[in-house]
Amino acid sequence: MKFAPVALLFTLLALAVPVRADEAAAFVVSDSTTGFILEQAHGDKKLPIASLTKIATAMVVLDWSEASKSDLGQLATVPGEAAQISAGQGTGFQPGDRATLRDLLYAALMQSDNVAALTLASHVGQAIGGSGSPVDSFVVQMNALARTRGMKNTKFLNPHGLDNLERSVPYSTAADLAKLTSYAMANSAFRFYVSQHERKITIQTASGGQSAYLLRNTNELLGVNSIDGVKTGTTARAGQCVIISCGKPPDSRQEGETHIITPRRLNVVVLGATNRFPLAQSLLARGWQLYDSWAAAGRPAKGWKPPR
Repeated sequence: MKFAPVALLFTLLALAVPVRADEAAAFVVSDSTTGFILEQAHGDKKLPIASLTKIATAMVVLDWSEASKSDLGQLATVPGEAAQISAGQGTGFQPGDRATLRDLLYAALMQSDNVAALTLASHVGQAIGGSGSPVDSFVVQMNALARTRGMKNTKFLNPHGLDNLERSVPYSTAADLAKLTSYAMANSAFRFYVSQHERKITIQTASGGQSAYLLRNTNELLGVNSIDGVKTGTTARAGQCVIISCGKPPDSRQEGETHIITPRRLNVVVLGATNRFPLAQSLLARGWQLYDSWAAAGRPAKGWKPPR
């Protein structure tokens, strides 16, 4: 019952707040299974995306772990360069501290910890190898992932999404991030990480001690109306960003002797919003209405337009 008042608040806001394109720099509502975009505004506009970057970071780590059969319970050491981005980080990771890759994934995805993302990149980048630094090698893999997912308007420059440390600004689009989210939410481990409200992690300190930290998910919509992910992000340049995802029981129908099961999951990407959570909730509510209309039309890949 802890989250019931919040759920009621956002449900009421979703009904009260109209969906207007000027409430965000861009948004996309898409079917997670097919990638079909049900509604969008400026979906292909290149924009800074802040910590939404960490979705790609996490997927490179998870893909590497699966491909190399590497244990996510192995310890990674916070690199020295973390000192320049650690200000204001709630977990308090310091250079020389150690944590498991699993706990670092929780910290990066749930509480958007920049040092955790950097540490993941440093550790996995060293394992991957390459001509540049471990972090540079890791970012190469992030951009390779983007290419394989058809994200043609995306450029990652670091694993955390901070946009004030680079000579140029990293960017993506709402449409590209919808593709990345579909890929990530198809991974059961990723879905579990981003669905957690709280998680206690263990930090092996550089001084030889040990400390525990309770992570709290920054996604205020988590658990509201079956929302089970995904990620928040905020910088001065990017503004308020959020991606949410919600699944419903699959459609089931019989065609002759064939029983057809169709998954139902929507992803909502909001970039540069003035008030991201109510807007995302409003878009999700409208998205399910559009989904029903699209499904009734046979889920066409082309030619379908939202009803007015």
